[in-house]
Amino acid sequence: MQSQYYNPEIWGGIECTINRVGDVFRDQLEATGHYQREEDIDQIASLGIRKLRYPVLWEKHQPEPGKEIDWKWTSRQLNRIREYNIVPIAGLLHHGSGPAFTDLLDPEFPEKFADYAGKVAKAFPWLEYYTPVNEPLTTARFSGLYGFWYPHHRNELSFARVLFNELKATVLAMQAIRIINPEAKLVQTEDLAKTHSTRLLAYQAAFENKRRWLTFDLLAGKLTRNHFFWKYFVSLGIPVADLQFFVDNPCPPSIIGFNYYVTSERYLDEQVMNYPLTTHGGNGRHCYADIEAVRSKKQISLDTLLKEAWRRYQ
Repeated sequence: MQSQYYNPEIWGGIECTINRVGDVFRDQLEATGHYQREEDIDQIASLGIRKLRYPVLWEKHQPEPGKEIDWKWTSRQLNRIREYNIVPIAGLLHHGSGPAFTDLLDPEFPEKFADYAGKVAKAFPWLEYYTPVNEPLTTARFSGLYGFWYPHHRNELSFARVLFNELKATVLAMQAIRIINPEAKLVQTEDLAKTHSTRLLAYQAAFENKRRWLTFDLLAGKLTRNHFFWKYFVSLGIPVADLQFFVDNPCPPSIIGFNYYVTSERYLDEQVMNYPLTTHGGNGRHCYADIEAVRSKKQISLDTLLKEAWRRYQ
């Protein structure tokens, strides 16, 4: 049988975080001038892009609960995208923490987010592709484990609660969207990471290399009682019912979007004196430096990482 080949498409996306530090919000689209430049969509179309991740951000459209949403600007933008026969992928939360009336640790965050997602689907019932929450695991690490992003926590329990809130919000959002459009597809993004280490820290690298798959394992309903992280989450204090929710409500992505950065691969080394103080950290058992693997020449190829993902999720 003759092999079948497909021409690759160019897909694009606009960086669009509405970042919160303390009580201060900063809109990246405002800072870059996108709201004021009517020609941006024309310029994007000139690149030959066929699908475009485009922001329909929660913080922008619903800064206050119960207030009627003004869709005029977003409607014009989405219609302009369609005129060029570009398929939009609606992004609802992009490394954000939601409007000021909620946050990533709010127990009601998933339901509030799903309510907004349903409003988006009602306003634009023709939208087929959605990325409800961009890079949930990455956001959970930076918001709950490292303290860089709001709500600036630095512990494993907060990390877990943020992650579970984001992913439950994704499942409930897709359920709400599919009431309006049963054909709606989940396009889930995440950092395609890999951790390398010295021999002493191999156990920590192994832990992080299992952790990197949590977004997709949870959404696919793969995190069952036999999964390595089931006991880990229970030991942190995550209720079994919260874990069981994902087993009972699998929401596997139609498309997985892997993001790969120069910082995606890490290298852990206990010889901290060889590295700047800003790289020093630890896990309570060992102190070590955490650096970009590219600086240690320990990187492996993107091709290898994609094959690892393929073997896991097909």
